[in-house]
Amino acid sequence: MIADLHSAAPLPDGGAAKIFQAPPAPAAIAQRKPGEFMLSGNWTALGINTLDQQLDALPVANLKEAAVDGAAVEALDTVGVWLLQRLLQRLRDAGAAPELRGWRPEFSKLIDLIAQNPHAPPVAAVRAPLLERIGRTTVAWLEEIYALMSFIGENALAAAAIVTQPKRIRWRTILHNIQSDGFNALPIVGLLSFLLGVVVAYQGADQLQRYGANIFVTDLVGVSMLREFAPLLTAIIVAGRSGSAYAAQIGTMAVTEEIDAMRTLGIAPLEVLVLPKILALVFALPLLTVYADVCGVFGGMLMAQTKLNVTYSEFLDRLPNAIEMSTFLIGIGKAPVFAAIIAMTGCFQGFRTHGGADSVGRQTTRAVVHATFLVIVADSLFSIVFSILDL
Repeated sequence: MIADLHSAAPLPDGGAAKIFQAPPAPAAIAQRKPGEFMLSGNWTALGINTLDQQLDALPVANLKEAAVDGAAVEALDTVGVWLLQRLLQRLRDAGAAPELRGWRPEFSKLIDLIAQNPHAPPVAAVRAPLLERIGRTTVAWLEEIYALMSFIGENALAAAAIVTQPKRIRWRTILHNIQSDGFNALPIVGLLSFLLGVVVAYQGADQLQRYGANIFVTDLVGVSMLREFAPLLTAIIVAGRSGSAYAAQIGTMAVTEEIDAMRTLGIAPLEVLVLPKILALVFALPLLTVYADVCGVFGGMLMAQTKLNVTYSEFLDRLPNAIEMSTFLIGIGKAPVFAAIIAMTGCFQGFRTHGGADSVGRQTTRAVVHATFLVIVADSLFSIVFSILDL
């Protein structure tokens, strides 16, 4: 911690001073005559600039006496004292006995305090006990879960208010989010789904060839892609792409106080920033999942033709028999839930941003990690429920 001492002049009228941040006057050092050094300006971390280089260039050789006048110093902190100690040490090394003149009492106290123990070792950081760290981490997680539940409740109330007043729905914002989060994601979703279909068919080809069951590659690709891989892969891609964008956008607005300005103007931030994103993603993610289904099956069909000699017509003839309608609906039914998780998590982490730009990056990372984790947890819960229901 840097100690900082500033001088303050009382107001002539005895009133309260207006607080403002003026740029500090830079620290300076001048030599009026040999052995007499005049210090001025702000000898602080903000005012020293390149003063350390000037100190090294000062002529101090062949001096018998030296005086360091600090009457014109406006502010002093521990960084400035450190530079002052360097100057005094150079004078002592040159054979002169430096004398301090004109320093204010509060500055002299700080100089004397540091001079008493100039080589004090740094204070070692005290590591909290393991049980305390576990407790603090648990409390932090519980507080975040409580905040997330409160955020979900606030959005539910905002959505109910919009339902009663449909004119408040911001269709233009919703359509913009559908384009940015849905249509613009088609290339990356299609490419990765196609490659995943190729991988699934390739990995199953060796096992199927051993038993002469080449045609069952259709069952393998179709069921795995439509039921599990396509909705899960699409959700993870959207979590990394759109969830991070939500957190970064809202976090930047929180840092720049735009959200506070919206509240001041009577604009509800949830209706403008959160609900349009949730509605757009709930609409777009199922469509992206269908697109991923098609691309993944096409990739598997291409690999089946290449690796297993299963023609396109044989693959397509087998596909309706291999896939039931429930398999397709299960995969599509997961998508809206994944969309709500991704949008809610990204917006929640954005609203929790505070401080500066580093907080925006931190919350963006947390949004992607938490959204991906929750999507996988939700998919696992779906699998358990479907297994119990025998679906």
